[in-house]
Amino acid sequence: MLMPRISRFTPLNQRSNYLIGGQVPEHMNTSTHMNTPITILGPTASGKTRLAALVANRKNGEIISADSRQVYRGMNLGTGKDYDDYIVDGQQIPYHLVDISEPGEEYNLFRYQQDFLKAFNNISSRNKTPLICGGTGLYLEAVLTGYKLTEAPKDETLRAFLASKTQDELNDFLASLRPLHNTTDTLDRERTIRAIEVATYAIEHEGNHTGFPGINSVVFGISYERENLRKRITQRLQARLESGMIEEVEQLIQQGITHEKLAYYGLEYRYISEHLAGKISFDEMFKLLNTAIHQFAKRQMTWFRRMERKGLKINWLQGESGLQEKLASMLALL
Repeated sequence: MLMPRISRFTPLNQRSNYLIGGQVPEHMNTSTHMNTPITILGPTASGKTRLAALVANRKNGEIISADSRQVYRGMNLGTGKDYDDYIVDGQQIPYHLVDISEPGEEYNLFRYQQDFLKAFNNISSRNKTPLICGGTGLYLEAVLTGYKLTEAPKDETLRAFLASKTQDELNDFLASLRPLHNTTDTLDRERTIRAIEVATYAIEHEGNHTGFPGINSVVFGISYERENLRKRITQRLQARLESGMIEEVEQLIQQGITHEKLAYYGLEYRYISEHLAGKISFDEMFKLLNTAIHQFAKRQMTWFRRMERKGLKINWLQGESGLQEKLASMLALL
């Protein structure tokens, strides 16, 4: 039996000297006063979570994660959770929508919107400031632009039509319906078909995309010079591997998550799974994964710029500036 390593990537509820992440004391104020929500977005490895915690500490806030993978319990290193980032001056900043789903489940945008509203209303009702933080562009856009999703039912006619298509044909079909926000949509056949089903239903029921309460948030983004971000990504990947990311994937496999299913959960799980299956060496895995994460970060920035073109105002912060400088810049605008 592999034993998990205790590190900054170990959940706080597994360390006796910290409070359980995301829990709220029962005695907190239930006032209905509404504080202006704050959003911090940026590509992977840009330091969003730490900055969000510092802001939350100054603005009486709680963090709502906008990360499509950090919802999964036991997937810590591979999804880039850094629990120590939530500790400010020895106190834990409460966070939400992290570690809320079991590995093996398929968490989707519809569920995220539902869970987001619960967390958002919970925080606001206690006179706290909601602070949205993450890098999943689709999730961020879905809650910031105020549109509503309806649960798409299975379409057996569409599925019969898609049954004979190759994976490449399915990917092309999906790309014709909406931007490919997540590479995992194009790696797993069943996930691709479901994504086509959801996108098709959304187009056919476009009039239903109303009613989700618009979040009037002040939005900040962290942007690095490309080469500097690449260095941060590589250093972070090395740190996660040294902290036990391969062992984390081994544990998931021992729990019954198949190699095929692991690809659904993102780049790290895909390439490490291939390494553990003997398909690629460690060096090959590192090189391929490092390159893929760089490409992913570029796609994230493309998504954020697209949000700007559609009218969302993002106040950009220079990543290379220090944390305190970024914090001061934000507080000056809040």
